[in-house]
Amino acid sequence: MAVIVMVLITAGTLALVFQARYDSRQDARHRSLAAAEAFAHAPGLPAALRSPDPTLALLPLAEGARKASGVDFVAVMTLDGVRYTDSRPELIGRKATGDLSRAAAGQSFTEVFLGEPSDAVRAVVPVRDESGAVVGLVSTGIEIQNVGDVVEGQLPLLLGAAAGAVLLGTGGAALVSRRLRRQTRGLGAVEMARMNEHHEAVLHAVREGVLIVDAHDRLLLANDEARRLLDLPADAEQRHVNELGLDPRTAEMLLSGRVVTDEVHLAGDRLLAVNVRPTETFAGRPSGSVMTLRDSTELAALSGRAEVARERLQMLYDAGVRIGTTLDVVRTAEELSEVAVPRFADFVTVELLEPVLRGEEPSRTAGAHTEMRRAAMSGVRGDQPLQPVGDVIRFAVPTAPMAAALDAGHAVLAADLNAAMGWRAQDAAGTRVALDYGLHSLISVPLQARGVVLGMANFWRAADTPEAFDEEDLSFAEELGARAAVSIDNARRYTREHATAVTLQRSLLPRVLPDLSAVDVAFRYLPAKAGVGGDWFDVIPLPGARVALVVGDVVGHGVHAAATMGRLRTAVHNFSTLDMPPDELLGHLDELIDRIDQLESGVRAGPGAVRGADAAEAGEVADVGEEPAGITGATCLYAVYDPVSGNCTIASAGHPGPALVHADGRVEFPELPTGLPLGVGGMPFEATGLRLPEGSRLVLFTDGLLEDRDRDFDTGLVLLGETLSRPGRSPDQACADVLAALLFPAPSDDIALLVADTRRLDPGRICEWEVPGDPSAVSRVRNAGAAQLAAWGLEDISFTAELVLSELITNAIRYGSAPVRVRLLYDRNLICEVSDGSSTSPHLRYAATTDEGGRGLFLVAQYAERWGTRYTDRGKVIWAELSLTAGPEPAAAPAPDIDALEDLAW
Repeated sequence: MAVIVMVLITAGTLALVFQARYDSRQDARHRSLAAAEAFAHAPGLPAALRSPDPTLALLPLAEGARKASGVDFVAVMTLDGVRYTDSRPELIGRKATGDLSRAAAGQSFTEVFLGEPSDAVRAVVPVRDESGAVVGLVSTGIEIQNVGDVVEGQLPLLLGAAAGAVLLGTGGAALVSRRLRRQTRGLGAVEMARMNEHHEAVLHAVREGVLIVDAHDRLLLANDEARRLLDLPADAEQRHVNELGLDPRTAEMLLSGRVVTDEVHLAGDRLLAVNVRPTETFAGRPSGSVMTLRDSTELAALSGRAEVARERLQMLYDAGVRIGTTLDVVRTAEELSEVAVPRFADFVTVELLEPVLRGEEPSRTAGAHTEMRRAAMSGVRGDQPLQPVGDVIRFAVPTAPMAAALDAGHAVLAADLNAAMGWRAQDAAGTRVALDYGLHSLISVPLQARGVVLGMANFWRAADTPEAFDEEDLSFAEELGARAAVSIDNARRYTREHATAVTLQRSLLPRVLPDLSAVDVAFRYLPAKAGVGGDWFDVIPLPGARVALVVGDVVGHGVHAAATMGRLRTAVHNFSTLDMPPDELLGHLDELIDRIDQLESGVRAGPGAVRGADAAEAGEVADVGEEPAGITGATCLYAVYDPVSGNCTIASAGHPGPALVHADGRVEFPELPTGLPLGVGGMPFEATGLRLPEGSRLVLFTDGLLEDRDRDFDTGLVLLGETLSRPGRSPDQACADVLAALLFPAPSDDIALLVADTRRLDPGRICEWEVPGDPSAVSRVRNAGAAQLAAWGLEDISFTAELVLSELITNAIRYGSAPVRVRLLYDRNLICEVSDGSSTSPHLRYAATTDEGGRGLFLVAQYAERWGTRYTDRGKVIWAELSLTAGPEPAAAPAPDIDALEDLAW
């Protein structure tokens, strides 16, 4: 390449030199002719020629014209060539050499003059007077030597350019050679030729057709296999695709430019698997496409069977994913029927034994499978001749496919239902309708798990699928039924456990709430769909017409959570009888749970003992391998409402606070110290006092009402507030509205909701007295109480009330401390309360026959419905509730002397 470049550049340089020489002479001709023409036509020139001394007149003019035009000489001559002027003075008057006859005849010309006085390129032009007659000649020219000097002045530039071109050409050739070697990985021409031979050999030897089409849809290359498969003509290359005689679909694929992967096309009697890919673009322009073809005719049958097997495997995979998504027996049966339609059967029916539907263990006795209930059915059409879901299906004929499958314990095939006489004999009328409908083939599969029959699955084919079931279908149906049976059995066992847990939990929850004057209460409890949890609630009457509202949650699901909930609820009931403040009650409940955890988990008590769930992590378990069953993760909210004052005291152990709904519909969520969950221990609980406006509503709930996988707690709280803000609804209506707005389709946690409308006790039914420390004040207070009872219309219990008041006031004066106060509350019962500043609690005892006192409290216990003591911040209150229906003492029995009873000791 370098030699070729040098030869080309040398030839080009020589051509440029000769061209420059030629161009210089041509330029000299033009310049000389132009200067001669201009001077010959100058005004006054003919007159100067006719003057007595033409040389004197014309010499200055000729010299000026020579200098202006850049020629070497300007000569004015006579017609016979004698010079009047010349750039060389010695030539003036001498005759010019050369042929001047053409100019004398009136013709201008140029020529290369070789001779004396010098070689030159000259032009000769005639001078005409006014009449047009030639009166002289003008000759101008450039010497040959000066023309050559111009060319020689350009030679350095031409030679420099030639040298630069040689360098660039040689360097470019080196770069191209280097790039080619890099791209060919150092292969030479021989190796490249051999590689091309190999390429051609492989291209035409493969059993796969290859066609390459350019961007203008012309065939660039086709190997031998492509010519054979497509019957291409011999001169197919460089012809347009539409001119190749291809099948229209094949030609359309090549022309469309779309990507095709393993599309099957019919070409004559061949099935071709076609792939089309666009080639790499060049310079931003599409460059065409490549098509490959494989003859798949011989593999059609095998691929068909492989496709069927692949579809069956895919269906089994789908069955594993779609069957058993819920732990519901009926839904699992429905999923089995939905998976098989329409890919395997046109209709599928699933029948289950009655105990399975209830979650019970099916019977293992012979003959217990003759009746089942249809649990699910799916089909390609809605109109079908089979019995609907819910009907009882009987298998009375032993030779029917269903009964035969149950008896044999494996699937049974009835490829032609017209020939299945046992099936037809089972229900002649129904089978006739089914045959007329188009049902023609059946596979019956017993659903068995752990060796126990749970039900039956029947796969039907109708006119929509003319092919009958075969032996391969039989094994597939049995595999599908076996997978479904495991899921159905899991759902059955879950149903049994769920029913047990629900029964246990409902037995531990309050069935009927007490009818109280302080609150009007409604509740809702919904167990989780996935398993019963440990949410609970309660409404507990307290002395003094007060009421305790409780709601709690035990983390977890199942029987253990339900049992734990029952234990906590019982403990709350027991602690509430002590009438302690809510924070103290939660503290005692926390200690109780801690003791239970220690006992049940085998963790030793004492300093440094590990509490709650941390015991398992510490390894302090009595029996290695047994998981402790402690009560961990429990929360509780305990609220006490007093209808006399309207005060509500609330304490929380890790439980969300209540919602307070005002009479105008305004909703607020009071800020409460949440505290730690029960069983964690280490921190005391804190109570918060609220004064509830008259007509307000208190709403207690568990977190399952507000949050779930698709909604967080704060969002649920906002939605709850919006739902509760609508006034004018009863507590029961409010419960229904809250569940309608917040309930999830399938809640993952239990929901407990308690709505309580608070009431105030009528001030006219409350009386209070201050009692001086003098024992004589007992009778005055007793008489005032009797007068108040008469005003309330309670004369029937006046004697009992006076007796109880006398005993309680006398005891407070003798053994208590000031101040002593008496309060009567007229509620559903008459409540007598005597408070004093002492914290000493009286105890009921039996007095001996020789004792002079000790019978007063015994009398109070006998006459009162209930009595007890509750402690306050500054003392205690002894209270007694008297039934309003208790009549007076019988007339025959002499009434005791109340004044004498005042002397009895407690």
